[in-house]
Amino acid sequence: MISIGRNRALAANSRLVLMAGFGGLLLLMAFAEFDGMQALTEIQTSNDEIREDFLRRTRVLDRIRADLYVSGTYVRDYLLEPESGKAEGHRYSLLESRSDMDAALNEYRKLVKGAEAGPFQVLTQDLASYWGVLEPVFAWSAAERGRDGYLFLRDEVFPRRTAMLGLADQIRALNEAQLNAGKVRVEATFSQFRRRLTLILGLTIGLGLLLAASSMRRILGLENQRAANLDEIVRAREELKALSARLVEAQEEERRSISRELHDEVGQALTGVLVEMANLSTLIREGNMEAMAEKAAGIKHEVENSISVVRNMALLLRPSMLDDLGLIAALEWQAREVSKRSGVWVKVSADQVSEELPEEHKTCIYRVVQEGLHNCEQHASARHVEVAVRQEQDRLQLLIRDDGRGFDTRRERGMGLLGIEERVNHLGGSVTVDSTPGSGTSIEVVLPLK
Repeated sequence: MISIGRNRALAANSRLVLMAGFGGLLLLMAFAEFDGMQALTEIQTSNDEIREDFLRRTRVLDRIRADLYVSGTYVRDYLLEPESGKAEGHRYSLLESRSDMDAALNEYRKLVKGAEAGPFQVLTQDLASYWGVLEPVFAWSAAERGRDGYLFLRDEVFPRRTAMLGLADQIRALNEAQLNAGKVRVEATFSQFRRRLTLILGLTIGLGLLLAASSMRRILGLENQRAANLDEIVRAREELKALSARLVEAQEEERRSISRELHDEVGQALTGVLVEMANLSTLIREGNMEAMAEKAAGIKHEVENSISVVRNMALLLRPSMLDDLGLIAALEWQAREVSKRSGVWVKVSADQVSEELPEEHKTCIYRVVQEGLHNCEQHASARHVEVAVRQEQDRLQLLIRDDGRGFDTRRERGMGLLGIEERVNHLGGSVTVDSTPGSGTSIEVVLPLK
């Protein structure tokens, strides 16, 4: 369920990203068209009216003034910003402003005539000096900016900016006498439009390629995921078929085992009782009281053995003490039987385990321990086994640890472990098997409790 929810969230996020990307691409294309139409209209108007030369000069000069003024604001924000990420953003804006100012200066330099040359040269030099003064500031740390930023603004940035704004005003006053550069105005405007259009087209193509690559990557990822899911379903079906076959085989094996037990143990014992009863009948006819008592004792012993065998078989099928005495008592009986039969020392410990557990949980824990002890006895060659059961507020935990020979969990996967996993998964729990050859085995089972 968690995996399905995660896949749905990823799909929703992918749709949002694609919608935003394609929407941005369309907006960028619309903006490019609008900007192109506006620039073409401006070029046509400037070509028709010579007086637009003056407006061109004025706009470029105002652009320089604006960039110069805004640069002081960006410098101030950069120096007074304590966060490095935001400060880097202000620095980037400042560099963009400088780039735009350099472009404006280059553009205005083409329009300089007569008396404007001297003040413009001084303005260019002051701007170069201004940017040179700002250059070391970009290497300051946040602490240095907080300590020296205000003094730097007061003593260096603002006075220089005021002086250069005065020079720009002088150039503007001289520019009012220059109204004969319409052609330069048209060419400069067209050049600016071409650069801007190139930039927008580059952004559009780049965004389109990025969206195409992202879409292809997502589609290929979905195809790979679909193939992986299909393989997983196929494997799960094959494992289910194999498990069904093994379950049928185990059922038949269990039936054969019960049949052998009934035939070999109970059947032979009852046959022996019948023979002894015939002998007892003969002794009764002969009247030998002492022999009769001895024979009756032997028959009683045979019957008791048969009853014990039948009781053990019943306990193996479904221990009555699990219903009568509880889970812990049944586990301790199972541990004693294994120790008595195989010599393996089994220790059972329980930590505040309630006897009010659901029947399916108690049965699951009992069968898991039964299978685990069987594996320790038959395959692990273990000498010591620890069985620990612990109950918490929302789960029941079982740990079976032995000191046997261990195995490779990646290669060896017997019917017993598959049966344990099926039982635990049916109750919504989890199984963890940790084992390495020569280092023993531990099986941890966690069952959720409502």
